[in-house]
Amino acid sequence: MRITIDTERRTLRVEEAGSAREHGLYTREAFEMLSAEWLKLAWDRKYSYTFTWLGRPIIQLPEDVLRVQEAIYHLKPDVIVETGIAHGGSLIFYASLAQLIGRGRVIGIDVVVRPHNRRAIESHELAGRITLIEGDSAAPSTVDQVSRLLRPGEVVLVLLDSDHSKQHVLRELEAYAPLVSPGSYIVATDGVMKDLALTPRGQADWQWNNPTAAAAEFASGHPEFVLEPPRWAFNESELTQPITQWPGAWLRRL
Repeated sequence: MRITIDTERRTLRVEEAGSAREHGLYTREAFEMLSAEWLKLAWDRKYSYTFTWLGRPIIQLPEDVLRVQEAIYHLKPDVIVETGIAHGGSLIFYASLAQLIGRGRVIGIDVVVRPHNRRAIESHELAGRITLIEGDSAAPSTVDQVSRLLRPGEVVLVLLDSDHSKQHVLRELEAYAPLVSPGSYIVATDGVMKDLALTPRGQADWQWNNPTAAAAEFASGHPEFVLEPPRWAFNESELTQPITQWPGAWLRRL
């Protein structure tokens, strides 16, 4: 595909598979097309590795952080479960929202919690709202530890951000979906991998080996869940699509 931007004529021309189409440069169509290409470049340049939240690196696209904030404020979950801890920035982010809302706690799971990250998380001002579990996120023993931390009737939100291979995400979906409360979500993050296979840091198998594919397969066999992102809480634009690294991620329990 070839994209030509003409700032004098204010047009965006797209040539693909022997055909061409042209859009006004300041149209929704042009914005969405350029945003999709920007996402690839931003991921390859590690743009999301440039942010912190309350002192801890948070390796997320800022728009995804704001969108998940909207969902959390609407749901007001009692428990947020996240697989994949890394530096702990996402855990601190979720804990800060729980602190502001006045309810909720966070459970973070990783196969290995590196000692310096554990020290930083456990010494943070919001550590009282966070529980760390070390182990394979999809292993029955790990899921059992999480289950024992939940109380009947609690609102539970689950975000999957560990090993992003399709098979592992499917294992996590099967393991944690029963813990999700009706009306809440299990979120298979980072499905943007499917669009990154041909980037310099990408891998060819990402075209099928990704969280979006896992979420779609899971939804097809679980009618109690529907692939449906939260509605935007506010929108005074003509835009309808988010700029996200989490396409096809949100599975809502009916």
